[in-house]
Amino acid sequence: MQLTSTDRRILRLALPAAGALAAEPLYRLVDTAIVGRLGTEQLGGVAIAVSILTLVIGGSNFLAYGTTQRVANRLGSGDRAGAAIVGVQAFWLALIIGLIAAPLLAIFAEPLASLLGAREEVLAFATTYLRISAIGVPFVLITLAAEGTQRGASDYRSPLIVLALSNVLNVVLEVVLVFGFDLGIAGAAWSTVVAQALAGVALWRRTRPYTAAAPTRRPRWSEMAPLVAAGRHLLLRVGSMMAVFTGATAVAARIDDATLAAYSITMTMFSFLALTLDALAIPAQTIVAEELGKGGLGAADVADRSARLSLRIGLGLAVVVGATAPVVARLFTTDPLVISRATVGLLILALVMIPGSLAFSTDGSLIGAGDYRFLGRAALAYLVAVTPVAIVVLMFPALGIVGIWGGLLLWMSLRAAVNLHRTRTVLGRA
Repeated sequence: MQLTSTDRRILRLALPAAGALAAEPLYRLVDTAIVGRLGTEQLGGVAIAVSILTLVIGGSNFLAYGTTQRVANRLGSGDRAGAAIVGVQAFWLALIIGLIAAPLLAIFAEPLASLLGAREEVLAFATTYLRISAIGVPFVLITLAAEGTQRGASDYRSPLIVLALSNVLNVVLEVVLVFGFDLGIAGAAWSTVVAQALAGVALWRRTRPYTAAAPTRRPRWSEMAPLVAAGRHLLLRVGSMMAVFTGATAVAARIDDATLAAYSITMTMFSFLALTLDALAIPAQTIVAEELGKGGLGAADVADRSARLSLRIGLGLAVVVGATAPVVARLFTTDPLVISRATVGLLILALVMIPGSLAFSTDGSLIGAGDYRFLGRAALAYLVAVTPVAIVVLMFPALGIVGIWGGLLLWMSLRAAVNLHRTRTVLGRA
């Protein structure tokens, strides 16, 4: 496929986007890898806690996605003051949500972990990790608002630099706290909180050039309302998607500890690999929104080129994951039972990358088009469609990791097929 100017712009933005997107999963990837050396129960505790944190943070992703679309659309139409207002109010909304979510997570950490199937030692470890990690949630949400503002202005470099440095800091602190000071799972959580806090403050400061034109820096509900309206549909979308993964965690936890640990490894790898696909989808958000702000003539071409690029990369990821599955499993644990189950899960994950490439790219184009209502309702429909798979796996636990990831493969395939049709309906064919 010959690269067009649109392809080159997507790829140019995708490279720094991938690094910035890697921040939160990399925090958890490091936690999983280091905690996995402490024991299977600790690894299971992190799996439960990370599932809850992912639900909260993923549910707040509209702060990035909705802000990106609105800032880019206003800049595309030449409204710089309007774009700056969007950025300022996104920060206020992030702060409000974060200050509500953090104490609730800390207070209800134990019942939430228990609800997902954690018991005894796994429950204790999950509760400890979640209560400490709750402190970092407001800073993560501020980071999301900052990224949305910067992406809308096509500044993908600033988040990359700040979040790369924060991840390096996290690795150093975690090794010192976990092994040097023997703080165990608490040390893993504290190191991540410190890195998240510093990243959030740094990114907030770096958005000042993009919010300087705002006529006021005070919170205004009238200006937050459009983002909240978009967020309502995106929250349904993300909530439904996270319910799929959280439900899969709960199913794994009810089979046995080895299956839960193996699922933790495979899901951590999925989150990490999906960054590559999401990195292509996010430039599509920015460019599609810009094109629609200018009149919309080039939006269909952007969506088409994004899907083609993403599919090629998805096929490459499938080959790499399938070929390295046994080796990757051994990087996270020395338990033979966990290794065998994680290897099988990774082989199925390789197949998931193919429809996943199309699902991610079309999600990005539809977000850029502001098609939030469809995305929310469709995500709920996909959740309903795969729920019977979870019930079957619970009825027949011997299906184990194959049943869990088989259901996720079906879910991703549905997303790809429906989204492709919707993108062509909304934006037309290039």
